[in-house]
Amino acid sequence: MNTVSSRIHLVKGDITRMRVDAVVNAANAQLNPGGGVDGAIHRAAGPELFWELKRKHTGCAPGKAVITNGYRLPAKYVIHTVGPVWKDGRHGEDEVLASAYRSSLELALQHDVKSIAFPNIGTGVYKFPKTRAAQIAIETVKNFLKETQADMEVYFVCFDEDNYQIYHQLLHPFNPN
Repeated sequence: MNTVSSRIHLVKGDITRMRVDAVVNAANAQLNPGGGVDGAIHRAAGPELFWELKRKHTGCAPGKAVITNGYRLPAKYVIHTVGPVWKDGRHGEDEVLASAYRSSLELALQHDVKSIAFPNIGTGVYKFPKTRAAQIAIETVKNFLKETQADMEVYFVCFDEDNYQIYHQLLHPFNPN
């Protein structure tokens, strides 16, 4: 089996174009189409995604996740998770963000997902500090892969240069390229 680090990848681009088993959506608690990654995923997947969410789910609590089909996306599934709204770091935000990643990975494992792509959960309109969010994301994913020994490829997909550079530095601290 490959090492955990060799199964974690960094991509700069559009998560809606990822050819993986599942993409993760940084959703809102009502699971309504929103802006940013959420809006992009809903637009790319088509209206069937919205109707499945409304038919099967009444919402999603912060730190939890639900799964739907991917419809018009290249991914078979969309895993919708809700990150914390950043207040000041003293209201359990770190734990909720870690739980959002863990819940998504647990759902992926239950559905035999072999490849999963994550956006930068919580760093958009929810205002989670980018470096802190990246540290939590990477640590949570590494721990999950190690603890479960899941045979899964994990992609961190960064749309913006800021997040890409932060993840690159954390994942490849001795490689400036």
